[in-house]
Formats: sequence, structure tokens, C-alpha cells
Amino acid sequence: MSDDAQAQQQAAELKAKANGLYKERKFDEARAAYEQAWQLYPKDITSLNNLGGESGLRLEQPEGNYDKAIETCEKAVEEGREIRADYKLIAKALGRIGNAYIRKQDYDNGIKYLNKSLTEHRTPDILTKLKDAERQQAEATRLAYIDPAKADQAREEGNVAFKAGDFAKSVTHYEEAIKRNPEDPKGYSNRCAALTKLMALPEALKDADKAIEVDPAFVKGYIRRAGVLFAMKEFDKALAAIELAAAKDTAQANTKEITQHFTKITNAMAESRSGETDEQTYARAMRDPEVQSIMSDPAFQMILQQAQQDPKSLQQHMAKNEGIRKKVEVLVRAGIIKTGRP
Repeated sequence: MSDDAQAQQQAAELKAKANGLYKERKFDEARAAYEQAWQLYPKDITSLNNLGGESGLRLEQPEGNYDKAIETCEKAVEEGREIRADYKLIAKALGRIGNAYIRKQDYDNGIKYLNKSLTEHRTPDILTKLKDAERQQAEATRLAYIDPAKADQAREEGNVAFKAGDFAKSVTHYEEAIKRNPEDPKGYSNRCAALTKLMALPEALKDADKAIEVDPAFVKGYIRRAGVLFAMKEFDKALAAIELAAAKDTAQANTKEITQHFTKITNAMAESRSGETDEQTYARAMRDPEVQSIMSDPAFQMILQQAQQDPKSLQQHMAKNEGIRKKVEVLVRAGIIKTGRP
């Protein structure tokens, strides 16, 4: 056996030994074995990869070793280029450099080196890490941008533009406010109002719903939702929203506005349904997917049939079951179940 072949064999034995020591979490001993293998046979950069890689010790150690991991893997790349090592080994070293940077939360360099790794050899593992790194970078950027004071300033600028009738400009300011403080429902509520003025109703409805999602106790969110649904001529859903606003407004700080909406909605409902036959009412109501779902429920159909024989039974079911109460309210607003209301 030639000296070169003997050195290669001895290095392979040392790497195998180091791998075993690593699995036993004997990191210092494993490191020494990898270093010895590299010194013995520097034509194989695998030992350097293992020294510097996430599965090769340095990244298992305290945070201060990330820089050493990067240095070791950069040496693996440099030495690998010199000896024209397999491109897969070069890719692995570059990937481990990228991962070390990600662990340091240096996403720019992490993403750069992961992309370099993919250029050498495309693997699902590195591709997944790249996508994760890009998501982490985007989230870190988003969080770094949050500033409630600047959000309030942007929202006030939006209010000025809104009052001046420049609704498109106000939307831009409200968007900035939302980015600066996404947990404040007022930003979504204000943008909803501006989008409603611009008749971008589906987008406005999403903002009203988001304001409610962020803070379920935010009364203005329900009022905004009612206003958008009214503009969309979804009067029964608008009525449900304004009734929720009234229920949430325990401090009665929005009583006047809620009352105005309620009157406007109920008047519009009465006008739109004036002269409707029962058949026309049913046909209109059944265009609503929510009503369709309720009316196709066999158990609920039995409750309605029972109520035809005994009207008081419906009130009893509503008192006992919140789900039934909500379904009945939907049908009342749709006009299928008749009450003294419009």
C-alpha cells in the first residue's frame, strides 16, 4: 500500500472514530480526531466540513463558536477548490457557512451562502433551509419596523388626508400605521373607512374583520363591518353586525352612531322587501350560503316544523341552545322567520 493510500485509510478510521465520539457528545475528543484526520490526509475536506458544520461540532457548542465554524468551513471551501474536491462537498461546506450565519441571525449572509451552496449542488435540505431563512428574515424585518409612536403619527396623517377628501392618500398613511403597529385595530378600522369611500368594498370588509380579529372588544370594528355590508346591500348581515356592536358597546360610548346605523339598515331592509311574497323572500334568502346551510340541516328543519305546531317551542330551543338561537336570528334577519321586525 502506498503512503498516500495508507494515510487515506488512517484518516478514514479517524473520521469514523470521531463520528462515534460525536454521537456520544464527546465534542472535544471528536474535534481532535477530525483535526488529526485532516492533518493526516488533507486531500479530503470532509473532516473540515465535520469540524465546521452544524452536524460537526462547532454549531453544537456555545454561540461564540459560530464564527469559528464559519472560518473552518471557509477553509474547507478554499482547500476544496485547490484540490478540485467533489462539488457536493463544496456545497455542503457553503451550506454550513450559511446555517452558521442564520444561527447568528445574520440573514443577509446566511441567505447568500445558502444560495451559493445551491449553485454548487441543489439539495432539498438546503432549499428548505433557504426558504426558512427567507421567512425568518422577513419576520425579523417586520418586527424591527414596529413602532407604536410612528404608527400613531402615520394614522394621524391619514386622518388629515381623509378629512380633506383624499381617501387614496389616507389609505397609504393607514397602511404605514398598520405596518408600524399591526396589533392596533384602529389602523385597520381607519383604512376600512377610507376603502369604503373608494368603494373597494371587499378589501374594506377584510379590514373590518381584521380589526375585530385583533381586538374582539373593539366596537368600531363591528360598526365598520355594518357600514361596509350596508354599502354592499347585505342588509341582514349589516343588521347582525350592528347588533353585535350594540352588545359590545357596554360603555355606551357609541350609542348615537349605532342607533343611526340601526335605523338606516332597518329602513333599507323594509324598503327592499316591501311587497315581497313569501316565495320571493325565500328565494332571495336562499341566495345566501349561510341561510342555505341552515335550511339544509335536518335537525334544524325538525325544530322549524315543531315551531309551526307550537310557536313557543322555538323560544325554548333558543333559550337552551346558543347555536340554535344564532341560526334563528339569521333566518329572522333574512325574513324567512317572521317577527314584528322589518
